[in-house]
Amino acid sequence: MKIYPDSIPDWFSNLLKSYHWHGDRKEKKVYLTFDDGPTPTVTEFVMSELHKFGFEATFFCIGEKVTKHPAVYNRIVINGHRVGNHTHNHLDAWTSKKDTYLNNVSKCSQLVASKLFRPPYGHLTPKIANSLRKKGYQIVLWDVISGDFDRKRSSVSCLKNLKKNTRNGSVVVFHDSDKAFEKLQEILPLYLKFLEENGWNSEVLEK
Repeated sequence: MKIYPDSIPDWFSNLLKSYHWHGDRKEKKVYLTFDDGPTPTVTEFVMSELHKFGFEATFFCIGEKVTKHPAVYNRIVINGHRVGNHTHNHLDAWTSKKDTYLNNVSKCSQLVASKLFRPPYGHLTPKIANSLRKKGYQIVLWDVISGDFDRKRSSVSCLKNLKKNTRNGSVVVFHDSDKAFEKLQEILPLYLKFLEENGWNSEVLEK
């Protein structure tokens, strides 16, 4: 049973304006984001597909994986994409002590030079969020989630969800992880084609 929403309505994100949920609804652009990499083969597949359409994306990287796969991380940057901090060990803020979590973010920042931050699972506490903002981070969430990580969900369902919920300014979440790769190979090329056919461009998030 799915326990996450396919999209975040504007009335909800308007209640929490200190987080970045989406871009300008008047501009014909979206912001594709990929979490949990860099991952050999998977991240490279993603960049290859983006290149076919001239799209740029933002990759929220796990510090530990940057350490393991520095060449893949460097290719993200060289290819003109943006990177963001996703903690060093994919910590859950709801089950971590504040200082432990903040130290983990700082450890990742030594490898990922970015003030864009996305919390794993979308979980944060008010105290951690305030501390991150004081350190200059922009906390990026999303308004559309692909469901590519959900092994109980079909690729058809994921693609239908993406097409239904994408709007001007949408921040869309995918995962460049081994867990998501099988589904990603099916839905990403078709979704990028859908964006192109409907006049959307994908740009990197700005800090």
